[in-house]
Amino acid sequence: MARKSPRSIRKSIAFFTAVGLLGLTTACSSPSSNQPEDGPVEIRFSWWGNATRAELTNKAIKEFEAANPNIKVKPEYGDIGGYFDKLATQVAANDAPDVITMGGAYPAEYANRGALLDLSKVEGPLDLSRMDQGALENGQVQGKQYGVSTGANALAIVVNPAVFQAAGVALPDDSKWSWDDFAKTAEDITAKSPKGTYGTATVLTHDSLDAFARQRGESLYTQDGQLGLSKETVQDYFDFSVKLSESGAAPSASETVEKLNVSTEQTLMGMGQAGMMLTWTNSLTALSKASGAELKLLKLPGETPTPGIWLQSSQFYTISARSKHTDAAAKLVSFLVNNEAAAKIIQSDRGVPSNSGMRTAIQDLLTPQGKVEAAYIDQIGKMDFAPTFIGPTGSTAVSEITARINTEVLFKRLSPEKAAEQWLSESKAAIGK
Repeated sequence: MARKSPRSIRKSIAFFTAVGLLGLTTACSSPSSNQPEDGPVEIRFSWWGNATRAELTNKAIKEFEAANPNIKVKPEYGDIGGYFDKLATQVAANDAPDVITMGGAYPAEYANRGALLDLSKVEGPLDLSRMDQGALENGQVQGKQYGVSTGANALAIVVNPAVFQAAGVALPDDSKWSWDDFAKTAEDITAKSPKGTYGTATVLTHDSLDAFARQRGESLYTQDGQLGLSKETVQDYFDFSVKLSESGAAPSASETVEKLNVSTEQTLMGMGQAGMMLTWTNSLTALSKASGAELKLLKLPGETPTPGIWLQSSQFYTISARSKHTDAAAKLVSFLVNNEAAAKIIQSDRGVPSNSGMRTAIQDLLTPQGKVEAAYIDQIGKMDFAPTFIGPTGSTAVSEITARINTEVLFKRLSPEKAAEQWLSESKAAIGK
C-alpha cells in the first residue's frame, strides 16, 4: 500500500473538520440516481498511481464504456502525494468524484462523516457475491459495506538475491527466522557491501507496527476502535528501529528521513542498493522493474509461534454519498472487480483479485513478478492469523505520528521509552479515546 505524506494526512484531517456537518446533510437527502436514467450520464472516477496504472485503468474504462454505451467515465488521477489533499477539498466543496479510490483507514474516516454511500443501496447493479469474505469485511465500517476491495495485499520482506550473493550472505529461511536474525543478516550485508548499499532499505515503518504487535498477541486497533498496543510493545518497536540504524543494518537517521516520501522506484531497493525491504507485496513489480533484478518475497521474521501477518485490501473502490448517478457508479465498480476483460487488463496492479474467478482468469497472464506475488498471497491466505480491525475515525493521523516520533528517536532526541509514552498519548488523542 502506498505511503501517504505527513502533509497530506494533516491537510486531509483539517478538511474533515470542514466537512463535519456533511453527514447531517447526506442523511437528510438521498442521491437522485435512485430514479431510472434514460439518457447518457457521465461519472467521475478518481485514483492515484504511476503512469502504468493510469494506462491500464484507462484501458479498462474503455472496455466498460463499450459494454455500457450510456455511461461515460471521466478519469481523475494523480500522484499519491497530492491525492488526499485534493479529495478532501472536493468533498468539502460538495464536488467529490462519483467513484473514489481509497486506502487504509480512509473509508472509515469518510464513511463516519456521511461522505460515502452505503453500498447496500446499490446491491442491484453492484454484485459482490463472488468476493472473498475477508475482502468484503475489509471494506465494512460498523457492519455496513462502504468499500469494495480492489485486491489482496500483504506485508513481506522483499529481497534482492543479487545483493546477498555479492555480499556472500546466505538467504534466510523464512519459515523460522526471528527479528534478531533479520537484524544480523542486514548488518552482515551492509558490512560486506560497497558503501551506500544496506542490508535493509528502511528502519521499521508504521506499516510494520501492527505486525510487530500482532506477533505479541496485540493489535494496532481493537474491534471497538481503541488502541490495542501496550507501552512495552511500542517501546520495543522504537528500540528495534533505532538499533537497525545504529548498527548500520539500515541507513542513518538523515538518510532515512531523506527517503521517507520518495516513490517506490527511488527507494534503495528500487535503486538496487538494499538486500531487504519490508513493504507491501504489490510493490514487487515496480521494485523489480526499477532495480532490474529478480526479486523474491519472504515471510516476515518472528511469525512463529504467533503470526503477525494478515491479508489487507490493497485499495478500495467507494462511491460518493452525494453522487447523482450511483447506479452508474456501482456498475463501474462491479465491472472492475467482476469482469474478465477488466481483470486481464489490470491483473495484480491493485493487488491480487479478491474474486476467485478473476484470479483464475489472469493466472496465465501474470508476469513472473505477478506470479510470485500471487503465490505469496495464496500462501498467506492459508495461514491462521488474527482478525484485522479497520482503524477508527482519526486513525489516518496515527501513521504520521509514528513517522514523526520515529524520526525523533533516530536522531536521539527521544529515548524509545519516552517515544512510546508520547506515541500512546498522541495516538489516543488522534482517535479521541
